[in-house]
Amino acid sequence: MGDGRHIGMTSIGSGEIRPQCGAICWRLEGGELQVLLITSRDTGRWVIPKGGRIEGLDDAGSAAQEAWEEAGIQGEIAPQPVGSFTYQKIAKNAASIACEVVVFPLAVEGMSDSFPERGQRKRKWFTPDVAARKVAEPGLREILVRFDPGPGPDDGLPLGDY
Repeated sequence: MGDGRHIGMTSIGSGEIRPQCGAICWRLEGGELQVLLITSRDTGRWVIPKGGRIEGLDDAGSAAQEAWEEAGIQGEIAPQPVGSFTYQKIAKNAASIACEVVVFPLAVEGMSDSFPERGQRKRKWFTPDVAARKVAEPGLREILVRFDPGPGPDDGLPLGDY
């Protein structure tokens, strides 16, 4: 994150809020909706792929890029967010930074075993309800509990004459 590619910081009240973009990576497996969680690099807790806004990309594009870098996920990112949540990021110097994450659904089309943060994180698929119980952030928990991406690539009615 110190590479200068992340942009933006807003001030609310006496503190600053760091904007971030995140992706709920989802798939249908045997007709069951699943979402991907990854472990954070610092504490090992379950999170979604997320990070700061990336210069040259919109928020949805930034979320898709984070999904690739942190989880090896490729897919179709929705242009509209499903919500946002805030959390306190613990910095290396023990100070915390308030972050607000805008969350976009990403329909998974491919998952690579070779990606930039491989070896630094674990990744695992869960149903949204189970994923909600695994995450620490109440706002993310709420988004996961009510997550419904709508019809997926394989959810359409069969084509043909009726």
